[in-house]
Amino acid sequence: MARRLPPLNSLKCFEVAGRLLSFTGASRELNVTQAAVSHQIKVLEDYLNTPLFVRLPRRLALTDAGKALLPDIIEAFDKISNSIGAIDQDETSNILSV
Repeated sequence: MARRLPPLNSLKCFEVAGRLLSFTGASRELNVTQAAVSHQIKVLEDYLNTPLFVRLPRRLALTDAGKALLPDIIEAFDKISNSIGAIDQDETSNILSV
């Protein structure tokens, strides 16, 4: 059975924006425009058919759905990062210096 996954760029933007509670901060961390972050969040919200953020004057807040989703997304990206780090470390440990 095929996995049902939203676009990974949207998930990454959500993870950073949710962690920072800022589209501007997310845009800086991801080196993209604030509009790009906002667009990716909209793509994810449309995919899930539910809002993930409450856009308040001068700040963001997570909706209940956003609060439920964020820890799992952070954990998933942490697992991917750790797996990649382990591979990188294995590769460097196999180098023979003469």
